[in-house]
Amino acid sequence: MSLIEKGPGYASGLRDFGKYFNSGTLGAGIIAAIMGCTGPALLIISTGQAAGLENRVIESWLFSVYFFGGLITIVLALYYKQSICGAWSIPGVALVAAALSQFTFNEVVFAYLLAGVLVFLVGLTGLVRRIMLWIPRPVVMGMVAGALFRFGLNIFPTTVAQPIIALPVIAVWIVFTMFAAKLKIPGVLVGLVVGIGIAMAMGLTSFAGVQFSFAHPMIHQPVFNPEVILGLAIPLALIVITAENTQAMGVLMAIGHNPPVNTMTLISGIGGMITGWFGGHNANIAGPMTAITSSDEAGPVEGRYVGSIVDGLLFGGFGIIAGAALSIVSVLPGALINVVVGLTMVGVLTSALTDAWKGNFRYGAFFALFFTASGAIWFKIGAPFWGLLFGTLLSYWLDKKDWKARDAEEKARLSAAKVS
Repeated sequence: MSLIEKGPGYASGLRDFGKYFNSGTLGAGIIAAIMGCTGPALLIISTGQAAGLENRVIESWLFSVYFFGGLITIVLALYYKQSICGAWSIPGVALVAAALSQFTFNEVVFAYLLAGVLVFLVGLTGLVRRIMLWIPRPVVMGMVAGALFRFGLNIFPTTVAQPIIALPVIAVWIVFTMFAAKLKIPGVLVGLVVGIGIAMAMGLTSFAGVQFSFAHPMIHQPVFNPEVILGLAIPLALIVITAENTQAMGVLMAIGHNPPVNTMTLISGIGGMITGWFGGHNANIAGPMTAITSSDEAGPVEGRYVGSIVDGLLFGGFGIIAGAALSIVSVLPGALINVVVGLTMVGVLTSALTDAWKGNFRYGAFFALFFTASGAIWFKIGAPFWGLLFGTLLSYWLDKKDWKARDAEEKARLSAAKVS
């Protein structure tokens, strides 16, 4: 089997683009881009600022993951005519936030590059399915939930300290989330706008000094540190392979597509190797955004790829003007950023918790979550790695029935494949 699956091709994708470009695909693409360019962007900015990174470093980080994430979207969606979206890993930022408290940024850059190489190698060897057998998805999701916990927890002390800003934002988010199917506007975006209006009315922020500017990417020199391999590189690679790619693959399969599994893995690895040089943690396939452009609202299945292309163009464009985005966010109150970032994490966190406790491998998921959430550092290696390791080992001893059941399912699948 070819490592790069064949698709209809770019000529076919371009030829049918106009046929399927309509309000459904346009709306889905815009909503996916808005979701990715608001709260998640704040997450990167707040993480970089908390770590004391210079604005130009954060700007380059934003440029790399958004520009190349958009490029991945256009390349894959147009060639395969499937609603594939590229972006970057939100749980990955949580790992980076923890790593920046232990390592220098240049050491973290080395981890970015190595994670990209690892994902690429997995794509070359076709080991995606085997890795999913080695480390149960609930354990990985437990680790992801643990890494995101602190962002969710930040909502509450911020609300107590600044209720005038926080409460209206939360109230708006609740209303728009309740009626999301009808309103079709991300609640976190409306909450952000409301919060900015309140901050301006209170005199807590001003956009007078904000200037429009294009991004100025910068190249970073990676610095080798063996401790960062276990502390960041391996957990980040696993998140890209398991939490991001497999989610998108599942969405595409659910609507009847046969997703290019190897190609999606390979290009996610290449994305990590490229963005790493610019200080970005990874450009890869995006599960949540793929879900949006794959939704029924986007129209016929065969034309939903157009919505992904719209998203890719907007996503890449946001990366180009990352300097302006950083300039705007830099004048916002910290309380507003904390609340918006926390609310942005709700969807990802609840999905991770749901996947972690579907009924299988619950002990492994439990220990992976709480060890990661503890932030414990052992032998100078961060909690995400230990959460994965101990979660998997304890699962093997405590969730034996689940392991046996999955082994039986895999043997049955292989037997059926041989017969066919």
